[in-house]
Amino acid sequence: MAKDTEKLIRQLSLISYLMAERRPVTATEIRRDVEGYSGMNEDAFARRFYADRAELESLGIQLTVDKPADGVAEQENYSLRPENFHLPAIEFTDAELAALQTALSLLDGEFAYAEPLRLALQQITWGRPSPLQAPDQRSVALGLTASAGGHELSQRLAKVETAIFRQKTITFDYYTMARDEVGRRKVDPYHLLYQGGQFYLLGYSHERQALRVFRLSRMRGKVAYATKAEHDFKRPADFDPRPFARRAPWQFGDPVGTAEVRISERIAWQVERHFGRFGTVRPADEGAIVLETEYADPRLLSGWVLGLGEHARVLGPPELAAEVAERAARVAERHEGTFETAPSTGRPVASEDEAPSGGGRRETAIRPERFARLVTLASVLIEAGRAGRRLRLEEVLERLKVSEAELREDINVLNVVNFGGGSYVLYAEVTEDGEIEVDPEPYSDNFARPARLLPVEAKALIAAIDLIGDHIPEGSLASAREKIVAALGEDPTHAGLQIASAGGDDSEIAKVVSNAIAQRRMLELDYYKANEDEFSVRRVEPYALTNGREGWYVAAFDPSRDDVRHFRLDRIRRATVLDETYVPRPEVDPAAEVDGWLRTGEVEASRTARVWIAPERARWVREERRVAEELADGAIVVELPFKGVDYLVREVLKEAGDAVVLEPEDAREAVLAAVSRLAPVR
Repeated sequence: MAKDTEKLIRQLSLISYLMAERRPVTATEIRRDVEGYSGMNEDAFARRFYADRAELESLGIQLTVDKPADGVAEQENYSLRPENFHLPAIEFTDAELAALQTALSLLDGEFAYAEPLRLALQQITWGRPSPLQAPDQRSVALGLTASAGGHELSQRLAKVETAIFRQKTITFDYYTMARDEVGRRKVDPYHLLYQGGQFYLLGYSHERQALRVFRLSRMRGKVAYATKAEHDFKRPADFDPRPFARRAPWQFGDPVGTAEVRISERIAWQVERHFGRFGTVRPADEGAIVLETEYADPRLLSGWVLGLGEHARVLGPPELAAEVAERAARVAERHEGTFETAPSTGRPVASEDEAPSGGGRRETAIRPERFARLVTLASVLIEAGRAGRRLRLEEVLERLKVSEAELREDINVLNVVNFGGGSYVLYAEVTEDGEIEVDPEPYSDNFARPARLLPVEAKALIAAIDLIGDHIPEGSLASAREKIVAALGEDPTHAGLQIASAGGDDSEIAKVVSNAIAQRRMLELDYYKANEDEFSVRRVEPYALTNGREGWYVAAFDPSRDDVRHFRLDRIRRATVLDETYVPRPEVDPAAEVDGWLRTGEVEASRTARVWIAPERARWVREERRVAEELADGAIVVELPFKGVDYLVREVLKEAGDAVVLEPEDAREAVLAAVSRLAPVR
């Protein structure tokens, strides 16, 4: 029998024994009565028992130790309080259960934590109709999920997740973008952050002797443990991951100054609503505002300012204003006349395992601890035994997403888990006709109630809720989250994984839109079309909230256009639910674009621009764009699909002088015209 299997039998038997006895017991009794310990000598038992206790505690299962007055260790008494193993009952409403089912159905197959999420839902909905069989909702569709993004990245994520859980120092090769070099790193992993479609590791770098952020897609090769020790470090008590999820792109790194940016009245509402959290906002003349924001990267802040066009102007500090002016002048100069590029070295060769960001179905990255699967399976089998019914093998395989071989092995393990005195927790076997028969008189009550969620299960559950946010009608996920956190006693986002707020989102607008969808009411939108710099009022039939590379949208049927349109939430200045209702149109499929432009970021377009990217910027753009040509000086040419020239202009301005439109010619002229309107910035 494998060592891991032996360990699982010991740990499950220990839990069952302590809870069955319902009194403090000695180490001698445990060694005598608990499956897996009896054949050990005293030294081996002491080592295994200590290791098992430590591992159970890391899983959130705390044993109580009563020390004798004289301090003799051999006379310590051990017990397990029911509340240290079982979850408090959580009273979910039908709407909350349906919302949790929607979360799983939306994320299943792509979410890196889909499997622990499945087990977590099984645990927290104990005694209620399983949300895994609840009817699906159609009010949300996801173009992007927290997918690990490919087999190699999935393996890295799983290793890092386990290292955080076990407090193990890891080593890996890392590509540092700013220096364009690969170097060895030794890191104490503290926390994972999912932001902008990417996973990041927050950890203590031994090389820098400081906290650093590592993007998992820039790790190279395998992630390995630095030592064979059980634990290597303890995360500092004052570590707080939340600030890392609340930074603008220009704030990553050590601050070099505080910028003052004047925003015109036309988009002041939008900038204050979505960027105000990155600094402070004060009113200015003519309805404008001034955003004060710390910055670590002047180039990225310059690109953001230039992307806002004539509606943004840097007031200070002088060196930042000068840089923005110089970069604007560079854009103008490179779009006047003919722009000469270095000779081409040909098209790049794509890696065989290279996959477009966000595209396609991914294999699940994180497999939950087998301990969690066994506890869940025990509860499923005991429930069936008490009800006197057989389980279809296919049903359990689908419910737990395991292979038949894994399930048979798990059943064999549970059949030898005991609670002392030679009696066992349950007995089950797979029949020849493809059913699982469970002894109608199960021996144990210990697994007949839901166990506490393991750390990875709790993280998966809260991460799924945070990823979808306020985008399910009537706030049912928000209230479910509050109940789950209350039952756990802490918020799992503080213990290993955090989902950062998505760009292009607005929680207040999302709530209004969700209510309109739920009530099948017409919606009036005061909408800002950024590409044309225009406002319009639209009366639409809202069908679903859906996300994509640039943010969250409401998919709606627009009667005035006689077609489906997508409106980005952060561009909705005002949303009003009207009294008028509508009958859903059967031909409208709000999820139709999920595998199209929402996932890829490329709208159906009649034209493609060829855009030159400067050598010093090329390696960053390679991660985001399709490279068409490599040039001899290190520059690249990318192909950028576009539907409207105004969109292309904004994308080029955001590159702050490091991007040049080569063709089409009318787009070059449009960039030049846009720069000429930036006179106040210069």
